[in-house]
Amino acid sequence: MKVNLPEKRYYSIGEVAKAFGVNTSLLRYWEKEFREIQPQKKSSGIRKFSQSDIENVQLIYHLLKEKGLTIEGAKTHLKTTRTKEKSKINLLNKLEKIKAELVALRDNL
Repeated sequence: MKVNLPEKRYYSIGEVAKAFGVNTSLLRYWEKEFREIQPQKKSSGIRKFSQSDIENVQLIYHLLKEKGLTIEGAKTHLKTTRTKEKSKINLLNKLEKIKAELVALRDNL
């Protein structure tokens, strides 16, 4: 899944929810269930997601929504093959960027 977020250091929970097409309450729930998602919280309680948090949300989204695993199944999967899945998603993101660039080049010809 391609995430359309601008390049910046931190993202609000609303920006992350909109990018993934989910509710903010779902992100807060995932934050409680998965230790991989740990956004920084300001003293006012506002969550700020880093790029690392976005990658973890993307991995969890992939496991739950695209692969159809349960929460417990996703937790187990993350414990056993976390680095392998993360590298797969990073590779898919790079390939999607390359494809978009190639399509743009083709359209310019």
